[in-house]
Amino acid sequence: MANRFQRPRPVQDARHGIVYRNDSEFAAWAFLGGLWLGADGDVVAAFTRNDCVYTSPDDVHHDMLSVSRGRVSTIRSSDGGESWDEASLRTVFDMSTSAEDIAANGPPDYGQEEPVDFLDKNVFILSGAVPAHFVPTARPWISLSSDGGRSWRRPVVLPLGGLHSLSGQGSTSVRSDGVSLIALTSVTPDGWTRRPLVYASANGGQSWQFLSFITPEQDDGTAVSAKQGSPRFGAHRYFYPCPLPLRNGRILCSMRSQRDPTSVLWTEMFESEDGGRTWHFLSRVNDWGAPGDIVEMADGRIVCVYGYRLAPYGIRARVSEDGGRSWGSELILRDDGGSWDLGYPRVIEVKPGLLLTTYYMNTRDDPIQLNGGVRHIARTFFRPD
Repeated sequence: MANRFQRPRPVQDARHGIVYRNDSEFAAWAFLGGLWLGADGDVVAAFTRNDCVYTSPDDVHHDMLSVSRGRVSTIRSSDGGESWDEASLRTVFDMSTSAEDIAANGPPDYGQEEPVDFLDKNVFILSGAVPAHFVPTARPWISLSSDGGRSWRRPVVLPLGGLHSLSGQGSTSVRSDGVSLIALTSVTPDGWTRRPLVYASANGGQSWQFLSFITPEQDDGTAVSAKQGSPRFGAHRYFYPCPLPLRNGRILCSMRSQRDPTSVLWTEMFESEDGGRTWHFLSRVNDWGAPGDIVEMADGRIVCVYGYRLAPYGIRARVSEDGGRSWGSELILRDDGGSWDLGYPRVIEVKPGLLLTTYYMNTRDDPIQLNGGVRHIARTFFRPD
């Protein structure tokens, strides 16, 4: 128990690098994209790119960026994430696209296309929301690749299933029986109540249907402070669900909660023991930091990586040795951030014991400063001790 409350300590031999940076763009939100290790050993990262001139505070304000929308893009590494080929950069989805535009581009699902095997390491899924995340009119879109991210199917919009609003956030996984799980967040008509849930596909991605809610309706799904200003910067419980099926059949799901998204936010863990049909609270991972992405290592440990939006700003992690029921003391991957505006990581194990995480970053020593430096996609290799 005492080891859980050691002082936060730097990870030894962490190696940082740049995945993608453009001084005229706000590159961010890797958590809303993805990070995959393909069958051929290539690593593919997905994230969002917005045009940004870094001249006034409005240029980096998230409400303004949600209006300009940007592009969901992918980039490839052929050396395990050490370096990234900018020539491979491609736009998969233009977020100015409307649900009506998607519907006009073809059938409503992939029912007329060949089913895929979700256990194939070359099958990737992207998901998002139009016209924006967590607004009352949000509709969830998905796109699927069956060749390791070299090409992507046309996007389709998932059915609402009787819900008012749904947002995708890049969190997809697959059970050992090959059923695909897509984590979504529903929003009430006033935009202030969020509730996470799961859709599933048992037919090789030809269609997805509602499977389960993750949290009870009455369990703090509403905002936990006065409904003032923009819901984007309000206090919320339980959104950005991120499921991780474990080798023993359990499914963990990390969840973001917040009082203030610029500082006080944290990660909680839920669990399903019946394939995602029912869920219950398992643990709180940390004091502060969310959203948290999770990975099961080859040795059975669970690692959760998250952005840390209190000074000193940066990226941190915790390790569980008991399947997510409790978490060790905090590991500091880096603490050189220039402001709170960073995080949203993804994490994978590229070799036994070696983790790769991608995230968006800004640094305090960047020559371009506007509430922190240029927002770019960075990566860190580390071995949790």
